[in-house]
Amino acid sequence: MSVTQTHYRTCPLCEATCGLEITTTDDGTVQSVRGDKQDVLSGGFLCTKGLALGELHADPDRLRSPLIRDRSENGDGRFREASWDEAFAHAERGLREVIEQHGRESLGIYLGNPNTHNPGLYFYTPALIRAMRTRHIYSASSVDQLPKQLSSALIYGLPSNIAVPDIDRCDYMIMLGANPYVSNGSLWTAPDVPGRVKALKARGGRLVVIDPAYTITAKNATEHIPIKPGGDAFLLAGMVHTLFDEGLVAPGRLADQIQGLDDLKAAFTSGDFAPESVSSRCAIPAETIRRLARELAALRSQGKAGTIYSRIGSCTQEFGTISNWLVDVLNILTGNLDEAGGSMFPRPASAVPNHKPRTGNEKGYRGAAKKTSRVRGLPAVFGEYPASCLPEEILTPGTGQIRAMFTLAGNPAVSTPDSQNVQKAFADLEFMISVDMYVTETTRHADVIFPALSHLEDSHFDFIFSQFMIRNVANYSPAVFEKSPDHLYEWEILLRLTGILSEKKDPGSDLNALDDIVLRQWMSQLGERPQDSKSVEELMPEIDGGHGPERIIDYLVRSGPYGEGFGKNPDGLSLRKLREHPHGIDCGALAPRLPDILRTASGKIEIAPELLIKDTERLKDRLKDQAGEQNGADFPLMLIGRRHIKSNNSWMHNIERLVKGEDRTALFLHPDDAKSLGVSDGRRVRVASRVGELETVAKLTEGIMPGVVSLPHGWKGQANTPDAPDAGVGDRRVVAKYPGVNKNILTDPELYDRPSGNAVLDGIPVQVSLVS
Repeated sequence: MSVTQTHYRTCPLCEATCGLEITTTDDGTVQSVRGDKQDVLSGGFLCTKGLALGELHADPDRLRSPLIRDRSENGDGRFREASWDEAFAHAERGLREVIEQHGRESLGIYLGNPNTHNPGLYFYTPALIRAMRTRHIYSASSVDQLPKQLSSALIYGLPSNIAVPDIDRCDYMIMLGANPYVSNGSLWTAPDVPGRVKALKARGGRLVVIDPAYTITAKNATEHIPIKPGGDAFLLAGMVHTLFDEGLVAPGRLADQIQGLDDLKAAFTSGDFAPESVSSRCAIPAETIRRLARELAALRSQGKAGTIYSRIGSCTQEFGTISNWLVDVLNILTGNLDEAGGSMFPRPASAVPNHKPRTGNEKGYRGAAKKTSRVRGLPAVFGEYPASCLPEEILTPGTGQIRAMFTLAGNPAVSTPDSQNVQKAFADLEFMISVDMYVTETTRHADVIFPALSHLEDSHFDFIFSQFMIRNVANYSPAVFEKSPDHLYEWEILLRLTGILSEKKDPGSDLNALDDIVLRQWMSQLGERPQDSKSVEELMPEIDGGHGPERIIDYLVRSGPYGEGFGKNPDGLSLRKLREHPHGIDCGALAPRLPDILRTASGKIEIAPELLIKDTERLKDRLKDQAGEQNGADFPLMLIGRRHIKSNNSWMHNIERLVKGEDRTALFLHPDDAKSLGVSDGRRVRVASRVGELETVAKLTEGIMPGVVSLPHGWKGQANTPDAPDAGVGDRRVVAKYPGVNKNILTDPELYDRPSGNAVLDGIPVQVSLVS
């Protein structure tokens, strides 16, 4: 008779960090997955993706052994399974050949979204990058969130100083560029958004959703306001203008903590940004713009609390950084920042490196890129270049041309602009190493693929997302299953590669020594150690966790605001204490943190950063550009993305229960546009942009604005480019069965947000025609 065991852990698939109750049998099978009702943050909520973790673990297409490709004259160019030692030897030969011929500036790395969900990758990737000694660093951040990080760094001094809606105490929320009913929240760790919105409305609160599409979040809001794609900055500028114009600016206790208010006022009180001037560019009536500003401003005087929140849709547009800046500006000017029920700064349980005590000598962050990309001169922000630059940096000859790439848990061949060109670029590389669970559209170009573990074979700790939680919560999850003895953890893979790049004679001989170096590097990033009388070397033996991420976790948690402090606070948190509380530890509601967390040069909220004030001139120019009112006769429609509760970018498309059923990659099209095009529901259509085209079926719906069409992102597409090699082994059979269409064939790398370099993924000019 089979024996069952129950495990509690945090779901690692998205930012909501829901608690899981997983039942397994003694033969290593997942019997059931359900929400953990005792979890201190999620309280039993779980979406359908989390339910599929057992199928992901058991997926026969998931890689269990390293794969290598032999490109020599005698090789067939296809993957074959290899031992770990053989794979590392192959990686070492390939890397050394490239470095000897082209130098280290020919190395590049792309970090996918899962890196932030995996402590083994997150904590150990910096050491690999340092060993590479290259400037070619790219990540999913520049197709996702870079404008938010940049605006936060400019205003508050650090890119991680991101305020989140305190939804459980909120009376009024304006939401734009977000659909948390399906995304579960982003840069906002808020499990069970549907339940929290229901509670908000039950206490008399209001949710206003501003979106070109009538999303499921919009359907559950008290008000939905359609907006023209790319119009967020114009709407927000009109609201800021209204606050100054009508004397509604009231920042409350933050008034003496603000620098640059006069500069902000001068920039936005001109007639250029009056609601009547911006209305046509966002397709929202001027009176509605004024009403939204008044409602937000009136809350505090009514004894209520509220906030305005924006997410990915506000980042992936031409004025992404301005849009995210103005969201904070509106919360500041109306007294809704750093107040209960407004937008607040979490206080995570782990110490956050670089959040050092203020010294008075901070230089702040000015955003002026000291480095620009080699080919187009796009800005490097926080040490990385825009992902839209990657193909040209590989394909354009010259000093610094990328000839070898690392990809860690990313699929840029699907998820970044101009996907066909990305695949062409990868095919042109001389060598490529990937760490991934699957052979994907990206990793099929690799020379070596090191297999990642199943999520259930590794421990979990949300270092990143604890910084965006709606309550201050700490949770650690041990592995559900023991990994195979001959399989490496991702952190061990990265250490071996770090050893190779460090030119050690025997890179795999002493991983413990390399692991100690990584631990010391993390310890040195804290401004104060919990025991000032002890050196790093003296403190290291006291750290729990053996080797790997657990030691870093223990140090950061014990050094954090609720930590045990290595004896200073015996009742405080440690890795051991987190192990004893599988449902998590609630450290309390969000509380005001300003001015303590400010790291600007002035020590104040720098509300009018020079970089962004200057960029408002570009916003004015766009207002005056009458030709820009329409996309033009060639591309008269605007393409936006969309999400589905069963999708997680490109991660989960090999799990049949998450992809079967109705085609989720149909083109959403308003009936009025369909009529003018002669398109009926279900007809096959061609969608074309300046850089590419694809075919799909049309789905007519009034749930999208006229003049706007929608496709999801993250799908494989009808076929790989001719440059994509035959994998030979490891192909994903479910993905082949449900390929969908790849929206990023249509996204244009020439469209980007100027201050951050973030790609424009929404508001892409396209044309739609019937397939004859």
